[in-house]
Amino acid sequence: MAVVNEVRQAPKIASLGKASLPAQIGKAAVLLLACVVVLLPFLMVVSTSIADKTQINKAGGYVLWPTYPTLAAYRAVLSGGVVTRGLIVSVLVTVVGTLISVATTAALAYALSRPGSFGHKTLLMGVLLTLLFSPGIIPVYLMVKELHLINSYWSLILPVAISSFNVIVVRAFFMGLPRDVIDSAKIDGASEFQVLTRIILPLSRAALAVIGLFYAVGYWNSFFNALIYLNDQSKWPLTLILRTYVVNNTPLGQADLGAGSEAVPPSQSLQMAILVISLVPIVLVYPFLQRHFTKGVMIGAVKG
Repeated sequence: MAVVNEVRQAPKIASLGKASLPAQIGKAAVLLLACVVVLLPFLMVVSTSIADKTQINKAGGYVLWPTYPTLAAYRAVLSGGVVTRGLIVSVLVTVVGTLISVATTAALAYALSRPGSFGHKTLLMGVLLTLLFSPGIIPVYLMVKELHLINSYWSLILPVAISSFNVIVVRAFFMGLPRDVIDSAKIDGASEFQVLTRIILPLSRAALAVIGLFYAVGYWNSFFNALIYLNDQSKWPLTLILRTYVVNNTPLGQADLGAGSEAVPPSQSLQMAILVISLVPIVLVYPFLQRHFTKGVMIGAVKG
C-alpha cells in the first residue's frame, strides 16, 4: 500500500514544479510590461537626440520615433566644446581612478587577509569603523584644501580611492583561496609581493572585475566632488556638464559647442545627446563583466 500511495502522489508532486498555462502567460505579460517600462524612456531619449527641429516642435519636446533621423546634435556636442572636454576629463578620471582604486584595494585586502601581518586587527577595525561612521563633507573638504588639491583632478580620485565595502569583499575572497598554493609558493622562496601579483591576483580576476566596475561606475557618475572641488569650469567632468545643461536646463550656446559646429540644434536634442553620451560607456562595458558578478560578489560575501 505504501508503494501505491507513493505512485499516486508522484504526479501531484511533479505537477507542483510546473506552472499552469495562465500563470506562464501572466509571468510573460509582467516581464514584457517591465521591459517596456524600462526601454520606452531610453528609446525616447535616443529618438529625441536624433530627431530634427520640426519633429521635436510637432511632438511637443520628446519624440518616440524619428521620421528623419539626424546626427546633428552629436556632431555639435562633440565638436570640441564643453561636452568634448568633459568627456575627456571623465574618461581620464575614470581610467586612472579605477586603476588606483583596484590596486590599493587589492593590496590592503591582501594585507588584511594575512593573520600574521603587522597591525592586522587594528587596521581591520579601522576599516570596519569607516563603514559605520563617515567624516562628513566639511572635514573632507578641509583635508582636500590642506593637501592643496582644490581645483585639481586628484581631488576627484584620492578622497574616494578606497571603499571599505570593496576591501571587505576582496579580503573575504582572498581568505577563501586555497592556502596550500600560497604555502607552496612561500616554501619556494616567493615574497609577499610575488605571492600577491603571481598567485592571488590571477586567481581573483572575478572579484577584481566586479569591484573594478563598481569603482568605474562611481568615478563616471560622480559629480558632487567636482562641484565642490573644481572651480575652473574647463575642468568639469561630463556628469557636472550633464547636471548643468540637462538637469538645470541651461541652454547650450554656440560658444559652448565649439568652433566645429555650424548651427545650434534644438535644445532638447542637445540635452538628450549629452545624456546618451554619458550612458553609452557604462552600457558597453557592463555586459563584458556581467558574468563575473555572481562569482565575484557572492563568493566574497558567503566565505567572509
